[in-house]
Amino acid sequence: MGLFSKDIKTMDDLFVHQLQDVYYAEKQIHKALPKMIEKATDQGLRSGLEAHRGETEGHIRRLEQVFKQHGVEAKAVNCPAIDGILKEADEVAGEVADKEVLDAAIVAACQAVEHYEITRYGTLVAWAKRLGRQDCAELLQQNLDEEYAADDKLTKLATGGINRKAA
Repeated sequence: MGLFSKDIKTMDDLFVHQLQDVYYAEKQIHKALPKMIEKATDQGLRSGLEAHRGETEGHIRRLEQVFKQHGVEAKAVNCPAIDGILKEADEVAGEVADKEVLDAAIVAACQAVEHYEITRYGTLVAWAKRLGRQDCAELLQQNLDEEYAADDKLTKLATGGINRKAA
């Protein structure tokens, strides 16, 4: 389905499509995190990624609850954007031999993922409110808040030593 597909006729259709998109993204991120954790050498980065994998499981559960509250089936649609971000992260990580530089690359890749999720959740929160779905907006806001916090933690890891060691 393209962005301006005939299947999207209303704001509600667009909201559901965006939910399906981020649902797919969260599932792909959950699958990709173990590989990133395995490659990371900085202990703070490893434990942060492990913690975020658990948060990602919570994001998936909340999204399933939003689908349920909205009266639609929890279903994922392919998201080429997250596929591209994760593919690029995997390719870059495969090209870096220096472990400290690899950690910096992993942080950068994870921040690209977080920024994608932040844009999606921010939009979904606004749309849920516009559609009168405060119940859905509250759950989506919890995911958004956790994505902002994860991005902040990644920034602190990068500026707190990972980037300096890589340089």
